[in-house]
Amino acid sequence: MIVVGSGPGGYVTAVRAAQLGLTVAIVEKRATLGGTCLNIGCIPSKALLESSELYARMLDGTQEHGIDCKSISIDIAAMMRRKEKIVERLTKGVSGLMKKNKIDVWSGEGRVKKPQEVCVSDAEGRQTTLQARDVVIATGSVSQNLPFLPFDEQTIVTSTEALSFETIPQKLIVVGAGAIGLELGSIWARLGTKVTVIELLPQILPGWDSDISKSLARELQKQGLDIHLSTTVTGADVKQGHVVLRGRDKSGKHVTFTGDKVLVAVGRKPCLDGIDSEALGLEFMGDSLHLKVDTRYQTNVPHLYAIGDLIHGPMLAHKAEEEGVAVAEFLAGKAGHVNYGTIPSVVYTWPEAAGVGATEVQLKAEGIAYNKGQFPFSANGRAVAMSQTGGFVKVLAEKTSDRIIGVHILGPWASDLIEEAVVLMEFGGSAEDLARTIHPHPTLSEAVKEAALGVARRMIHL
Repeated sequence: MIVVGSGPGGYVTAVRAAQLGLTVAIVEKRATLGGTCLNIGCIPSKALLESSELYARMLDGTQEHGIDCKSISIDIAAMMRRKEKIVERLTKGVSGLMKKNKIDVWSGEGRVKKPQEVCVSDAEGRQTTLQARDVVIATGSVSQNLPFLPFDEQTIVTSTEALSFETIPQKLIVVGAGAIGLELGSIWARLGTKVTVIELLPQILPGWDSDISKSLARELQKQGLDIHLSTTVTGADVKQGHVVLRGRDKSGKHVTFTGDKVLVAVGRKPCLDGIDSEALGLEFMGDSLHLKVDTRYQTNVPHLYAIGDLIHGPMLAHKAEEEGVAVAEFLAGKAGHVNYGTIPSVVYTWPEAAGVGATEVQLKAEGIAYNKGQFPFSANGRAVAMSQTGGFVKVLAEKTSDRIIGVHILGPWASDLIEEAVVLMEFGGSAEDLARTIHPHPTLSEAVKEAALGVARRMIHL
């Protein structure tokens, strides 16, 4: 097998295939393995979120504990060095996995023009042709651009540049209130930047539970983010390192925003660099961007497979990983499987947001009757002790069967709390199952139990 791309989807595919006895090669155009996630995405952003949150808490969050932090300062260069060390450690870890599993690593751009063949061009221009029974394309995605806001990598930037600013901007405009925009906006707002977020749709985190979106917007506004919803961006003027962004608000009135930097975070699109889709005759989905695959992740071209951001479903690293495991198992003669109904989503702001399964809006649109339990962290002992009482847990259960069909959390460490719900939903568990499961006291997880109790209107602590 040849895997093109070494991000979470690609390297996990390679490792699982090697575990199952297949001979595997992986091709990566970057100098380091790990793809966008480890190098310029998930990992560096979480490193900076951690550093900036620590700084923010020291500024305004320690006094009530009797801890006085009068003289603190930011060394942005040191913060960036820490981020790079974390990235280096984890990318080296992926290299170690390749060695451990005897996977051949080819550095260079992989070009696929034939179904069972990959041509690798290295940095010196040397070309090597690799052949295998099966080829898995896992080349990920790139930032979606706006035609009227072309990236210049200095003033109008992608998430890549926004993770590596050498100085703290005075004013940052974020176009797009999805996970990437809110996380990066939070980082710089905590460090002192005046952050303005502009969103075309009427809520932040479009597609998420509406109560989560509204409550998180309020929390972020308290932290200084200036959020403009139902606002259309129409263009920008850049002069001497400053930008004036033009747009229209929900009433149609012309508005302008000024800043030092503009982060365009309106989503991502599949990256098919090096994949000659026309020569291969690849078929696309209706959006003409995502590749069409069958239930075994095979494209319409025999022996050519695709996973992750290239195909249907949410553009998430953990989704790509599970597809990688599944396709490796299929190709080794096993029964691979991905349950798309239990893929959790997380936004690593503070408080964090996490969700799995259906939202109330979706259930109402589909005519599915449900019961709801909702419990606030303000009534949770551990959250009160942490002074982190913003947010809640919402559990949605099918009315007739009590099977849990959606869980949505806004609060401290929601990213970790959501997994309890994911496991339960994977096994078709009910709200009663969750409500009768013993949770240690005092913990944040008790809020999940209480929300499950609330489905049957029998919460104890509210």
